[in-house]
Amino acid sequence: MGRKLSMSEQRTRVVAVGEVMVEMARGNDGRFGLGCGGDTFNTAVYLARAGVDVAYATALGDDPYSEGIVSLAAAEGVKTDLMLRVPGRQPGLYMIETDAKGERRFFYWREASPARDLFELNDWSRIAESLLGARLVYFSGVTLSLYSNNGLGRFLAILEMARQQGVRVAFDGNFRPRGWKGDLARTRTVFAEALKRTDVALPTYDDEAVLWGDPSPEATVERLQAFGIAEIVVKNGPNSALVSAGGRQEFIPVMEAVEPIDTTAAGDSFNAAYMAARLAGENPAIAAAAGHRLAAEKIRHRGAIMPRAAMVMH
Repeated sequence: MGRKLSMSEQRTRVVAVGEVMVEMARGNDGRFGLGCGGDTFNTAVYLARAGVDVAYATALGDDPYSEGIVSLAAAEGVKTDLMLRVPGRQPGLYMIETDAKGERRFFYWREASPARDLFELNDWSRIAESLLGARLVYFSGVTLSLYSNNGLGRFLAILEMARQQGVRVAFDGNFRPRGWKGDLARTRTVFAEALKRTDVALPTYDDEAVLWGDPSPEATVERLQAFGIAEIVVKNGPNSALVSAGGRQEFIPVMEAVEPIDTTAAGDSFNAAYMAARLAGENPAIAAAAGHRLAAEKIRHRGAIMPRAAMVMH
């Protein structure tokens, strides 16, 4: 696992929290290719490729597929010291079927995934300590859907303490109804608690419309501002992203229309480019444009994590 990081070293780190699964994606020849992915993990990989110091907090098994995930993370420059290992368990699995328009359907086998127990494992305090010492903590609605009420209580309490110590918190409200077993009331309750502890909100308008009934991206911004969130970027597919920060709102257009091959991880890559640019000191509008550029490149490739050679980070 390597040596323990000092607080000053950790303060440079982004810690992304969630689940990474084995990915089976069908190729043009009809065969499935083996990879791995998960919304916050995808973002962590793209952050690392942008030169950001990033660690991934999750739990995996002691099987060859878990080993492969750790190896991939390490090869991508994502720090693996927060990937807890649980003997006798194995990671979740998902399959992607993509239609002619590049839209995808996911099929999951993940109920017994060790990532669900991250904040209830014996070693969970190590994760807590790392979050308290981070520069930025990033998680999503999918992250929240993993945990029991007990796990959620611990995670939310840690976020609250972290913010009191100057840690920034970024949240993508990535809403997947199946992960919440269709329980919208519980989802809204949990999301509201997360939003109270969020500095940077990175929602997708389609998700917000389904979960909250927002009639427009402007309505999403208004609702999130009521939680005291000062920096909000509403992603809206091929349409402009709405950025609200520093007391002003601005639509940042998508610069080029791309015929998507696979929209998997479009939002995850956008978030990575946005956060990387912001961490480098760019303003939100320039950061959102960087997000559009990376997402446009991602959707030209199959699978969650595109080949490194295709990266167009500036």
